[in-house]
Amino acid sequence: MKYITLICAAGMSTSMLMARMQEAAKKQGIEAKIIAMSESKFEDYEGPTDVLLLGPQISYMEDDIKEQYESKGIKVAVIDLMDYGTMNGEKVLKDALALLN
Repeated sequence: MKYITLICAAGMSTSMLMARMQEAAKKQGIEAKIIAMSESKFEDYEGPTDVLLLGPQISYMEDDIKEQYESKGIKVAVIDLMDYGTMNGEKVLKDALALLN
């Protein structure tokens, strides 16, 4: 099971992308738990996360978040702006899984 968490300023736009990613994972037979929340809520989240994806609107936080979480074994990346804008769940899922290989 792969655990992917999406975060953004409020957690709303990433929720739509999360649903698209879940559909793509199901179609491809990939076992993944994908959740979305606000960046501030993630600070208190204690569930498993293998990959932490940041919405483009909080890309300015990437360095701080990497410093905080990569030492815990969590891969951190910013979601591609075009993929985010078009809600391309299949591509974002592919990118997230590539971080684990």
